[in-house]
Amino acid sequence: MPFTREQYEAERRNFRWEIPENYNIAAVVDAHARKKGDKPCVLWESEAGEKRVLSWRQLSQLSARFAAVLMRLGVKKGDPVLHIFPRLPEAFIAQIGTFKAGAVAVPCVDMLRAKDIIYRAEVSGARVVVAHVSAAEEVDATRGQCPLEHFILIGGKRPGWLSFEEEIEKAPEVDPVPLSVNDPITINFTSGTTGNPKPVMHRHRWLYGHWRVTARYWWDLSPDDLMWATTAPGWAKWYWSPVGVGLNVGATQFIYYGRFEAEKYLELLSRYPITKLCATPTEYRMMIQVPDLGRYKLKLRDALSAGEPLNVEPIQVFREVFGVTIRDGYGQTESVCLVCNPPGLPVKPGSMGLPTPGPNATPIDEEGNPVGPGEVGEIAVPVGNPGIFDGYWNDPALTRAVFSGKWYRTGDLVRVDEDGYFFFEGRADDVIKASGYRIGPFEVEDALVSHPAVVEAAVIGKPHPTRGQIVKAFVVLAKGYEPSEELVKELQEHVKRVTAPYKYPREIEFVPELPKTPSGKIKRAELRRRELERMQAQSESGGE
Repeated sequence: MPFTREQYEAERRNFRWEIPENYNIAAVVDAHARKKGDKPCVLWESEAGEKRVLSWRQLSQLSARFAAVLMRLGVKKGDPVLHIFPRLPEAFIAQIGTFKAGAVAVPCVDMLRAKDIIYRAEVSGARVVVAHVSAAEEVDATRGQCPLEHFILIGGKRPGWLSFEEEIEKAPEVDPVPLSVNDPITINFTSGTTGNPKPVMHRHRWLYGHWRVTARYWWDLSPDDLMWATTAPGWAKWYWSPVGVGLNVGATQFIYYGRFEAEKYLELLSRYPITKLCATPTEYRMMIQVPDLGRYKLKLRDALSAGEPLNVEPIQVFREVFGVTIRDGYGQTESVCLVCNPPGLPVKPGSMGLPTPGPNATPIDEEGNPVGPGEVGEIAVPVGNPGIFDGYWNDPALTRAVFSGKWYRTGDLVRVDEDGYFFFEGRADDVIKASGYRIGPFEVEDALVSHPAVVEAAVIGKPHPTRGQIVKAFVVLAKGYEPSEELVKELQEHVKRVTAPYKYPREIEFVPELPKTPSGKIKRAELRRRELERMQAQSESGGE
């Protein structure tokens, strides 16, 4: 429903959470199945042209059978289960089945290496992993090095694994384990600037929050829409949109299993009657580069952008060619949608939008005081607000540290204009946002230093016209090594092998030393400043 500014502000003033005690997404899916039966829940297509349909009834029944599989393996209420799979209908079955067993999902990006999987299994305590065949080799490399005991394989057969499909086929449908809105639902690992990824724990009320806030004020989704969110199951954004919005609302959703190609995405948008699209800024930037864009006839009523700030050009081109204004939205792994451009209200170029009703996101200064128009502040949410996470899994000390004051601080800085619109100013920490991915510098630096040629490394996000940022590394070489293009390529391939491939540094600069604070900490802000000054100088000199 499009809003006027007066209506939107009234919603902010009058918002009440009123969360039902027995809410959980598995029960919501079963309720939709009873009403919708064989109507499509998921329309799926692969890069190879394969097509499948998953109905609401099938999702309800198959997820109940998968719950029985987990229960037979000894999974009990509150137990974590690792999920490592790409964009497949089985993702929904495994996720809802995990919840019906009373278990807690631990979503993992399907490009993780063995050491990343070991870390997530150790921190979560998961004994069961559900993985796609494409990730089986990396999972097998973890055996005996972490708590994982039971291995369930999607899409193939392999020694030492149970077949997802065969186990479901012979399992009975079981009644779901009773759940409340306060039971844990996910452990999402999020990158930070230092140390290892942190285990963000959400309760079922998080998905209720996405229905109340993200679906209404950003997506404006109805059960009659066909939605497409281009995210993948290993990311929190999957729980934001395909699960938190799509399954909650009861809309049919399209899922594409394939690499991003701008022409292919536009062809799919032309062929399917997709009315709501949510993509990354990088995907939009690439789509508008396609020649003769107007030949694609889209059914879109809404286009949403998330992952990093969206520049002006894609918004203008989509409006001119397709008659659709791309609406930015902002939030974190730790939250529901905190800021967005609501339907019906003006979109200011470069703006993240307005705070959503419910979370009451507020830009604050270092002392915790709200900032006024024209000032820069850190986006914060009151501690205890249902719109944010409930702490870190099995880490009460870290949880107390984050929630010890009045505010939960997001680490993102914004400027507020006279109309209350937020404009992104940068990160209060050093997380890199590249093509929609969040990359912690420490992970890349750690991978680089594990190479014998590297003594020290510092990683920053360098501005890039289509990716938002790219990973750039500054490397101090060990004695006996000299800078070369061959060494650059060797280090890039090394990082790809040691950590997830999307984290590798696209640029490497060899330096004699790194700027540091008196206490020995690397001054990444100094490196970013130098890089921006260099880019500006190159621009002014015509790129010479």
